[in-house]
Amino acid sequence: MLQLCKVTSALFISNARSACSDELLQQEAVTLCINVSKQQPFPFNSGITKLRIPVYDDPNEDLYSHFDRCADAIQKEANRGGHSVVYCKNGRSRSATICIAYLMKHRKQTLTEALQRVKTARHIVDPNPGFMSQLQRYEEELKRRRRAS
Repeated sequence: MLQLCKVTSALFISNARSACSDELLQQEAVTLCINVSKQQPFPFNSGITKLRIPVYDDPNEDLYSHFDRCADAIQKEANRGGHSVVYCKNGRSRSATICIAYLMKHRKQTLTEALQRVKTARHIVDPNPGFMSQLQRYEEELKRRRRAS
């Protein structure tokens, strides 16, 4: 079944097949596609902003260095009334990690809360152990930044 799973009113998570369905993208008024993969295609729809994060679903891949850029892009899109979809091949590990990072940074949720929120939207969500430890590092980093500001 093709579907975009709603994480927040402006953020969806899905697999590549669903994210490339122009019908679904139109239905949910998606304006930004974040493709967290090296091989998955982008939708054909030319009116959509596209951002590729070229990583494999491998615990050794560095997704951490992309957290801020992706989280800020999703927030910027939401601020102007747009909707984002984050996807990877299966919509389970890479895309989930990016959605969790967004919730932690811009919704000030803990890693546990953010993971639960994304799992509620899409129950197969399961970031690999390497990405989980990068999210833990990010949680600490965000706490430090908040104390400093």
